[in-house]
Amino acid sequence: MDSPVSTIQSLPPDVVHRIAAGEVIDSIAAVVRELVENALDAGATRLEIEIWPQQWRVRVADNGEGMNREDLIQAARSHTTSKIHTITDLDRITSLGFRGEALHSLAQLSQLEIWSRGSAGEGWRVKYNALGEADIIDAVAIASGTIVEVSHLFETWALRRQGFPSPPQQLRAIQTLIQDIALCHPDITWKVSQDSRPWFTISPGKNAQSILPQLLRDVQVNDLCFRQLALEQEGLNPESDNLELVLGLPDRCHRGKPDWVKIAVNGRLVQCPELENTAIAAMSRTVPNKRYPVFFLHLHLSCDRIDWNRHPAKSQIYLHPLKPLQEAVQQAISDALKLSDITLPQAVHQERVGQLLKASEKSGSYQVSPKNNAPTPLELKAVAQIRQTYIVAEHPGGLWLVEQHIAHERILYEELCDRWQLVPLDPPIILNHLTPKEVEQLIRIGLDVDPFGEGLHAIRNAPQLLQQREDCAEALRELAAGGDLETAQVATACRSAIRNGTPLTIPEMQDILDRWQRTRNPHTCPHGRPIYLSLEETSLARFFRRHWVIGKSHGIQEC
Repeated sequence: MDSPVSTIQSLPPDVVHRIAAGEVIDSIAAVVRELVENALDAGATRLEIEIWPQQWRVRVADNGEGMNREDLIQAARSHTTSKIHTITDLDRITSLGFRGEALHSLAQLSQLEIWSRGSAGEGWRVKYNALGEADIIDAVAIASGTIVEVSHLFETWALRRQGFPSPPQQLRAIQTLIQDIALCHPDITWKVSQDSRPWFTISPGKNAQSILPQLLRDVQVNDLCFRQLALEQEGLNPESDNLELVLGLPDRCHRGKPDWVKIAVNGRLVQCPELENTAIAAMSRTVPNKRYPVFFLHLHLSCDRIDWNRHPAKSQIYLHPLKPLQEAVQQAISDALKLSDITLPQAVHQERVGQLLKASEKSGSYQVSPKNNAPTPLELKAVAQIRQTYIVAEHPGGLWLVEQHIAHERILYEELCDRWQLVPLDPPIILNHLTPKEVEQLIRIGLDVDPFGEGLHAIRNAPQLLQQREDCAEALRELAAGGDLETAQVATACRSAIRNGTPLTIPEMQDILDRWQRTRNPHTCPHGRPIYLSLEETSLARFFRRHWVIGKSHGIQEC
C-alpha cells in the first residue's frame, strides 16, 4: 500500500521573500522610515526627502559616509547588513537598522536605484533587479553621501495599492514619522518636498525642546521644560543609563487626546504602554479633566536592557527592568514641575544684562564681580492682595499674580493625598434621603455610616479638614455623589481652601506662597486650572520702553 503524499511543502524562496517584503514595506511611510534610518546610521546630519505620492516614488538624499562600489553591489541582497555579524551582536544593537531586509524588500516591490560616494574615491550609480542583484553599474559624479530612489512602488502588487489609505492620509503618516524621528535626533536638518515643491523643514537644535515647537502649533520653547537625568534606580546603571524629558508645563499646554505622549529608546520612537500610562497618571491632577500632557521621553539605555527583535517595524520592544524605569519617569516629572528660576524667562534677561556688564568692563569704565547664575529656588515675597482674590508676589525676575483659592487648594490636595485622615464627629452628622449608592460611596472612602431611623443615616467620622466647618453636612453630601478616593480628596481640598473674597494679611499670604512652592505640582490646581500669572521683568521693561545703555561716566545705566 502506497504511503499518502504530504500536502505540506516548503515555500519557494521567491514566495518567502515576497511575504517578508510585504511585512517590512507596508506603506510609503515605511519606505521613508527604512531609508531615513539607514541615512542616520551612516552618520548623516542633513536629509532631503522628496515624495511623489501619485507616482509611488520616494527619494532620500543624505550627507552620510556613503558606500563604495563593492558595498553597493551587496546592499540589496537578502539579509545583508554591515551592522550584524554574529548572533551575539543581536544583544548589543546600537544602530537603527540591522536586519538587512529593507533594501532587498524594496528591490522586490519597486524599481530601486542608489547613487553613493564615500569621502574618498568616485561615485557610483547602481540599479537593482527584483532579486536585489546589481543590474546596471555606472560611475557618476556625486557629492559625498547617498541618494536612494524608489519608484513604481507596489506596481506588481495591485491589491496592496488598492488597500492603502487616501493620499492625504499617507502624507500625514509620513509627516508624523519624520517629526517623530526628528525629536529623537534633534541635531539633524530636514528638508521635505512633495511633488517637487517644498513641504516642510525642521531646523536642528540642542535637544528635543528646540524641535517640539516646530512641530506643534502654538507651543513655544518657554511652554516646555527639559530635564536630563542619570538613572540611579535599583537595577539601572547611571553611567550608561539616562533619560531626557521634554514636558509641557500643564498651565500652558495640554492636548485633547494622548497623541503627544511619546516614548523613545536609543534614538527610535517605540510603543511602551506601561511608561505612557505612568506619565499620564503622574500628570492626571495637573492638567484639566479629559486632557493629556505634552510629554516626550527619550531613554538612553545599555543594550542588554532592550530586545528589539519583537516586531518587523521595531516599534514594539521588550524593556527590562520595567519598574525602576517607571519610578525614574515619575521622578523626572516631579523634578520638571518644581518651581525654580531655571524654567523662568528672567534667566534670559540676566544673561543679557550680564553681557552688557562684561562689555562695559572691557571699556575699563565699570567693574563688577562675576555672578553665579546657577539655578536657585524662587524667592517669592508677598507684597499685596488684589480684590481679596490675587496675591501679588515679587521675585527677582518680576511679579506674579497668584490666585489664592486654587493655590491653597493645591496645597490641601497634596496634603490629603499624603495623609487622608478621618476624625470622629461628636455628635455625628445626620443625613436624610441618602440612596443606597450614596451610602456605598461614603463607606468606600472610609466613612462610618449607620442607619438612624427611617430615611436617616448617621455619619460618625469625616475628613479632618471638614470636621470644624459649618457646611460639613453639605460637604459630606458632595462626597456621597460619587467617584474614587482621589475625587473625594479633590472635593475636600476645594471646599476647604480659602475662598476668594477673603482678606489676608501679609504673613498669611506669605505662608500660602511658601507652602505652595513646596508642592509637587505647583503649576495647576487639581482641576488643571493655572495658579499663577507671570509678569516678567523683561515684559515690563518692553511695555514701559525701558532699556539698558552704556553711559560714558557711569558705565551702565537704565533709561
